[in-house]
Amino acid sequence: MTDQNETERVESTQPLITHLLELRDRLLRSIIFVAVVFLALIYFANDIYNFVASPLLAVMPKGATMIATSIVTPFFTPLKLTAVVAVFISVPYLLYQAWAFIAPALYKKEKRLIYPLLFSSTILFYLGVAFAYYVLFPVVFAFLTTTSPQGVSIATDISSYLDFVLTIFLAFGVCFEVPVAIILLVWAGITTPNDLRQKRPYIIVGAFFVGMLLTPPDAISQTLLAVPMWLLFEIGVVVSSLYQAKDEEENTQEKATTPVEKTPKS
Repeated sequence: MTDQNETERVESTQPLITHLLELRDRLLRSIIFVAVVFLALIYFANDIYNFVASPLLAVMPKGATMIATSIVTPFFTPLKLTAVVAVFISVPYLLYQAWAFIAPALYKKEKRLIYPLLFSSTILFYLGVAFAYYVLFPVVFAFLTTTSPQGVSIATDISSYLDFVLTIFLAFGVCFEVPVAIILLVWAGITTPNDLRQKRPYIIVGAFFVGMLLTPPDAISQTLLAVPMWLLFEIGVVVSSLYQAKDEEENTQEKATTPVEKTPKS
């Protein structure tokens, strides 16, 4: 009896060990992939930093330059940015590894939802970063560099600038995931598209509040984040309605094809 219980215990732990081993392998693959991308980009570290800093350098007063307040900052700051860029480029591969790990445990209906969400969430994050770089930064930096008091020269530290830029990139990338969040909330049954439409005024106010928290303290940058968030909210509501309608249609077809058990006559 003891041997049988021990055998059952070993058999029950084997699936867990198998999953842990697979998770370890996929994490190692992800780390190696990011490291390879980083090593491939490290030669261009200074060029990458110059590209990220170009929106500020383009609007700085004539003769003004960026500075480094630490002796090691000119070396480590471009490397830090390159590491972030390596992760940024590796996102599709990292998501693929995550998808390959969880896909066997998903039902067909769940796969139909998750797969396009993984793809769309990646694209939306990239769009958020691109929007911040090409739309927000030129406007905000042009405004901030013209509002400095007289006699104050602009000399931004390269490390502080990188921290600011990465924060804005992350904020816009996450905020552009609004449609994905709405679809997941509707799919989980937490809310419905009709409820979201009724709460539209509160959503708009919330978008401007988030813009106030995540962007520099000026109305232009707040609006540049709030308006896209509101538009993405509307897109999310429309797409979630399509998902909900398709799910209801599938449930109706399943009920129609399920045979009804007849109660035997007494």
